Amino acid sequence: MKKEELEKARHSLAHLLASAVLDLYPDTLVTLGPAIDTGFYYDFEFKTPVSEKDFEKIEKKMRETAKQWKGFEESVISFEEAKKLFAGNPYKLELIEEINNKGEKITTQKSGNFVDLCRGGHVDDMSRVPPDSWKLDRVAGAYWRGDEKNKMLTRIYGLAFETKEALDAYVLQQEEAKKRDHRLIGKDLGLFVFSELVGKGLPLFTEKGSIIRRELERFIVDEEIKRGYMHVYTPEMAKVELYKTSGHYPYYKDTMYPVMKIDEEELILRPMTCPHHFQLYASEPHTYKELPIRIAELAKQFRYEKSGELTGLMRVRSFCLADAHIICKKDQAVSEINGVLDLIEYASSVFGLKKGENYRYRLSLGDRTETKKYYKDDEAWDFAENVLRSVLKERKAPFYEGAGEAAFYGPKIDIQMKNFAGKEDTAFTVQYDFVMPKRFSLTYIDETGKKQEPIVVHRSSIGAIERVMAFLIEHYAGNFPLWLSPVQVKVIPVRTNHNEYAKEVYNLLHEKNIRVVLDDDDKNLGGKVRDAKNQKMPYWIVIGDKEIEAGKVTLESRDSGQLGQISKEELVSKLLEEIKNKSAH
Repeated sequence: MKKEELEKARHSLAHLLASAVLDLYPDTLVTLGPAIDTGFYYDFEFKTPVSEKDFEKIEKKMRETAKQWKGFEESVISFEEAKKLFAGNPYKLELIEEINNKGEKITTQKSGNFVDLCRGGHVDDMSRVPPDSWKLDRVAGAYWRGDEKNKMLTRIYGLAFETKEALDAYVLQQEEAKKRDHRLIGKDLGLFVFSELVGKGLPLFTEKGSIIRRELERFIVDEEIKRGYMHVYTPEMAKVELYKTSGHYPYYKDTMYPVMKIDEEELILRPMTCPHHFQLYASEPHTYKELPIRIAELAKQFRYEKSGELTGLMRVRSFCLADAHIICKKDQAVSEINGVLDLIEYASSVFGLKKGENYRYRLSLGDRTETKKYYKDDEAWDFAENVLRSVLKERKAPFYEGAGEAAFYGPKIDIQMKNFAGKEDTAFTVQYDFVMPKRFSLTYIDETGKKQEPIVVHRSSIGAIERVMAFLIEHYAGNFPLWLSPVQVKVIPVRTNHNEYAKEVYNLLHEKNIRVVLDDDDKNLGGKVRDAKNQKMPYWIVIGDKEIEAGKVTLESRDSGQLGQISKEELVSKLLEEIKNKSAH
C-alpha cells in the first residue's frame, strides 16, 4: 500500500470509528477525526464515560460496519442544509460557519448510514483495508481545537498500517519504548521529581540527577571554550522593552510569563537569551579583526507551555539552554555554520547518537506570504536559505525542507532527534539571523574604517539540558556510560570481616574523584549485587578472602559481565581511562 493510499485508509478508519461510537453511544457528539502518522483519531463529547476497557466492543462494531461499507459518497450541500443536517452538534455548526465565512464549499461524506462533514480523501472500498492491520490504541483528553479555553473532549486513537506484520512490529516497538520512558526510569533511578507545591513543568533534580546534569554542562562548556566560545552569565529577567526592541514580544508574548512591575520598570522572565548577548556585544566597539565573536551561555529560560503539553523533562516551563550567538561577517557565515554542525555532530557522537539513524536535519524555511509572522526582506531570505541549503548539501547531510518552520528573523537548521518510539523532536538548532543586527544597531568597523552590519548565527549545541537528559535516559534505557553514571562503582564486601579492605579500596577510588559507594551492611551478597544491577551501575567490586589474600579486587561489569581479578592500580587506570574517553556503550 502506497503512502497516499495508507493515509486514505487511516482517514476512512476515523470515519468508521465515529460511526461505531454513534451506534453504541447514540447521545455522543462527534467532532473531528484526521489521519495521523501512525493511524487515526477522533474526538468525541461522550455523555457516557468511555475507556480502553470498551475498545473490544467498539472494534467489534467497527469490523461489522466495515463489511457493510463500500466507498464514500461525496455531496456538496448548502449552508442551510448543513446547519439542518448537523443541528444539535455545536462543534459541527462552528466548523460550518467558518467554512461558509471563507466562501468555501461545504462537503459531506457518506458511507452506510454515517454522514460526516469532510473534504474527502478516503478509500474506494473498505474491503481494501485489511481488518487485522488496525486496532484502537488509547484514550486521551483533548481540548476542542487544541485551545485549553475550550471544552475537554475524549480522543480515541487508533493504529493502522499496511499489514498485520507492520502493525505488530510497531506495537512491539511501542512496548519497548514504554519501558524506556524517561519519566519511569527517572523515578526508578531517583533522578528527578515534580512537586505540585512547586508547580507544573518545574523539575527538581535529585543529587543523582544533578550529577548527570553537571557532567553534561561541564562537557559542553569545556568543549565550546576549546572551540573559541566566550562563556558568559546574563540575568534571567529583563525589561519588556528589550524584547520589544528585538521583536520577540509580539511574536512570543503568549508563551512568555506575565510582566512584573518593579518600581518604575516592567520586567519579564526571559524566554530567550539573544537580546542579552547583543547588549554584551554592543557594550564596546568592534573591528573586523575581532570577528567572529562567539558568545555562549548555559542560560536559564522560561516559557509558558500549556499544562496538557507538559511531558516529563521533554517539555517544561523552566529550562537551561546550551545557547550561543555568533556575530560575524556575512562571508564568514558558511564557515561558522559548518563549525556549529561539527560541534553538534561531535557532541552527538560522544552520546552514541548516529547521524541519519538517531537524528537528521530539517531546513526550516519562511513563508514569504506570511508578513505578520516573518520579517519582510525577500533578498535576505533568499540569501540566508541558500547559505543553509548549500552547507547541508556540501556536507552530504541527511535533511528535508520544512516550509513555514523558520524563526521570524531568518531560516534555520533544526536537528530532529528520533526517540526510541520513532517520534521526532527538535533537539538543537542553528539559525541565520539578518534582522537582529538592524534592530539593535550592531556594527563593526571594516578594513576601510567604515561601519558595517554583521549577521548573527544563533545556535544550541546540545539543546536544553532537561530535554537532552530525557533523550539520553531513553537512549541508554538508564544504562548510562561510565562518565555520566551517578554512581560509577559499587564496592561490595562479602562479609563484615572484609569491610576494612573494602574501605581501603573505596578510599582509593574516592580520592581519584571516581563516584563510588561502599555497601558494607551485613546483608546477603546476592542482594547487594542485585541492588547494583537494579540501579544500573556500570561496575561493582566484590571483595572476599581471595581478593584480600591476593591484594586485588574482583571486577564485574553491567555490560560485559565477570571481568575477573585485577590489581587496585589496574582498576583505577581502567576506570579513569574510560571516564576520560567518555566511552559510550
